Amino acid sequence: MRLAVLASGYGSNLQAIIDAVGNGKIKGRVEIVISDNADAYALERAGRHDIAAVHIDPRRFSDREDYDRAILTLLQGKNIGLVVLAGYMRLLSPVLVEGFRGKIMNIHPSLLPSFPGLDGVQQAIDYGVKVSGCTVHFVDEGLDTGPIILQEAVPVYDHDTADSLQERIHEVEHRLYPRAIQLFIAGKLNLEGRRCFQNEA
Repeated sequence: MRLAVLASGYGSNLQAIIDAVGNGKIKGRVEIVISDNADAYALERAGRHDIAAVHIDPRRFSDREDYDRAILTLLQGKNIGLVVLAGYMRLLSPVLVEGFRGKIMNIHPSLLPSFPGLDGVQQAIDYGVKVSGCTVHFVDEGLDTGPIILQEAVPVYDHDTADSLQERIHEVEHRLYPRAIQLFIAGKLNLEGRRCFQNEA
């Protein structure tokens, strides 16, 4: 299966996906990495692995829909089977969501529906929760509101800062995201309304 990764920054989850493809844990390949940020380190990671790296500047487009239409055209032209968001800092418009309905994944550093949006880790620290974690979910038109695929808890310690908690959550993300992607590729995810079930067949 051909994968596309949308990333805005450092791309540590992108690297985890590339590594999982390399060691056979993901039975597919990353065909293209697209970023809204010309300076995203994710683009450099892609280039180092001979993956097409494309910067599309949002300022060249009149609105979010036009921007996403350009991305959609690119994805369709490359026969992409799954779109993976990895630190992508833009909310997708209905244009792109509808074009790949049920074929866009995101990972978020909290146990959704708690602490959606920006700074989920800092939100958890500020709230004083004892358990946080990460969530892989399908993307819909809302902000971190799509059906949940996988979740894993990470304890929050009394001495934690946002940075220390983020570091431990990242370790889990780098394992959980490739697993969710491979479940999708293997046809083992079934959506029934808001609920996502794993099919063992």
